[in-house]
Amino acid sequence: MPYKLEHSTKKKVSAGDYYPLGATPHKGGVNFAIYSQNAGEVFLLLFDSADGEPTDIIRLENRTRYIWHTFVHRLKAGQLYGYKVRGDYNPAYGMRFNENKLMIDPYAKALTGKLRNENNLLLAYDPNSSLRDLSLDTRDNSGIVPKAIVVDDSFDWKGDVRHEIPFEKMIIYEVHLKGFTAHKSSGVKNPGTYLGFIEKIPHLKELGISTVEFLPLQEFYIDDFLVNKGLTNYWGYNTIGFFSPEASYSTRAFPGCQVSEFKTMVLELHKAGIEVIMDVVYNHTCEGNELGSTVCFKGIDNPTYYCLTGGPSDPYRYYMNYTGCGNSFNLADTHVIRFVMDSLRYWVEVMHVDGFRFDLASVLGREAGMFQKSASFFDAISQDPVLNRIKLIAEPWDLGTYQVGDFPVDWSEWNGRFRDTMRKFGKGDAGQVRDLGFRLTGSADLYGDDGRSAYNSINFITCHDGFTLNDLVTYNSKHNEANLENNNDGSNDNNSWNCGAEGETEDAGIVSLRKQLIKNYICCLLFSSGVPMILGGDEFMRTQQGNNNAYCQDNEISWFDWDKVNKNSDIFEFFKKTIAFTKRYTILQRRKFFMGNDLNDNHIPDITWFGKYGDKPAWDDTDLRTLCYRLDGGKVISKLGNYQLFIILNADYTVQDVKIPKLEEGKMWYRVIDTSLGSGEDFLDTGKEMLLTPPDTYLVNPRSTILLLGR
Repeated sequence: MPYKLEHSTKKKVSAGDYYPLGATPHKGGVNFAIYSQNAGEVFLLLFDSADGEPTDIIRLENRTRYIWHTFVHRLKAGQLYGYKVRGDYNPAYGMRFNENKLMIDPYAKALTGKLRNENNLLLAYDPNSSLRDLSLDTRDNSGIVPKAIVVDDSFDWKGDVRHEIPFEKMIIYEVHLKGFTAHKSSGVKNPGTYLGFIEKIPHLKELGISTVEFLPLQEFYIDDFLVNKGLTNYWGYNTIGFFSPEASYSTRAFPGCQVSEFKTMVLELHKAGIEVIMDVVYNHTCEGNELGSTVCFKGIDNPTYYCLTGGPSDPYRYYMNYTGCGNSFNLADTHVIRFVMDSLRYWVEVMHVDGFRFDLASVLGREAGMFQKSASFFDAISQDPVLNRIKLIAEPWDLGTYQVGDFPVDWSEWNGRFRDTMRKFGKGDAGQVRDLGFRLTGSADLYGDDGRSAYNSINFITCHDGFTLNDLVTYNSKHNEANLENNNDGSNDNNSWNCGAEGETEDAGIVSLRKQLIKNYICCLLFSSGVPMILGGDEFMRTQQGNNNAYCQDNEISWFDWDKVNKNSDIFEFFKKTIAFTKRYTILQRRKFFMGNDLNDNHIPDITWFGKYGDKPAWDDTDLRTLCYRLDGGKVISKLGNYQLFIILNADYTVQDVKIPKLEEGKMWYRVIDTSLGSGEDFLDTGKEMLLTPPDTYLVNPRSTILLLGR
């Protein structure tokens, strides 16, 4: 039923405090505080149920520093609430206040459920409506907007401490929380949930993972155009609750249980020695452009929260769209910076996460439209005593700028150059060897000129956005038909190769070659300087059936089929051994760039490059597809004594007879890895390495990787 927006409550209220923002429970009630510089009036609405009418409407009479605040006595954790805001409606000048719309508290720590599709529901009221600018609509949306939940932050962390694993010791596992256990083959009690994820932690331990990087876990919106097609927003890069764990990943045992279940998952991962990094989206919100819904920031203080633009007659009607998602957060505004900083600190201090990967992070550094390494947001992070000590990872690009290598010194970056070069070399493209040398050694050309080191490079060959590793060697082209966009979405530039047949095949030769290439790729990833990031499921050849943009596929296209762990146990074992070897031979995890200098007085440089004849590589030979190098793991940097590693990367389709460098007297070369060999022989166990005979040459099979241990 319609209700008047006027003060109507029998509850005792008092002025309260402007800090902290959000809803904060105290012994005698709850303090509410919300920022709006431009609002005329702000009303707090209390609810007993997620879809019911408000029980109380409270006008906030007190404002301090543009923060409206009140204290409501005898309320407690679990209370449902929202806001309505009165003010000017003048989109030409950025004002989009609409008192008919219930607003989600930007600081809400939990929501009662998913934000429903407002456009479809409004059209359902009037099927003939031509309304498309939803900010013009005067219908009340209280029944379809989720309510914020007052949350008590107390939790028994059982002495949980941050592991602070050094970057050079990290093995990152990028994974979608739901997809990890949603498939029936997972066998967990609560599939697709925070608690279900806990049951699969032993798999991560067995693999050797140090750090889990989750796709977005903050409450997100499911886009209208996907709902209309019967699809969904699976990845979650469309945030509405920047303090709220995604409710659909909880057991829904009670409203707000997502908070305690998230904390429980983090606690159990920490107990297993595994860090938690969250993929976060502070570059835009789910409210879209000038035609999108008004459910939070637009209706609370549109010109503060968003980057606006327009023409002479309407200078602030439209939204700057650096993200391709309709709007861009205004990180040049002091309150928006505070909002993002408060959110990040909350996830670190209250939820105990260990770091963040920032989606489209170049947007966060835009000021006056241009990327600035000294942007206000980066400066704020560097000065914050909580955030400047955690792990900060940038996706260093956005819709209009590519900033790989350009972020501040305390940021690491997803290295897209590493991905592209490794893919091209791995499938045998010409002219890749010079760039390959830089990528193998930490990309000093990108990070070495401003005081950064190899660990500033987050190396990856596959990630959520694109082919899985299995599909990289199985498909020449994307197959995104299930996305219902006529296969026009997703990248066409995949640098993939199907090894002779498009898609799955029973051809034993092709299957063998694909596994060989997968082993080559994992060797390149794990043996390169920098921080390796593995796409979850690659360790047992997870497939998305050639879909390289599965953002809308919350189904078996994206879910992990755990039966493949046994089916492809040879690949799983190879992954495990490669990770374990990298941890054992720490020359593969050094912080500094290789310099080609003798670091331990044994007359051997830390790295030496070789051609196949024992001479220097012909770096500019565009036909060269074989590169060899020796790493010196001397006593100064290793507890294993004086050892050397000799690595041969052969992407050529022909056999190569490679000359092996001599060792000092009393040392011998032993074969550890030959990816062209079958399971069991391709990676020999510690203590069972095969003596190289003859000791001065190795016949390298086509498209294979060799690792020799000199001891």
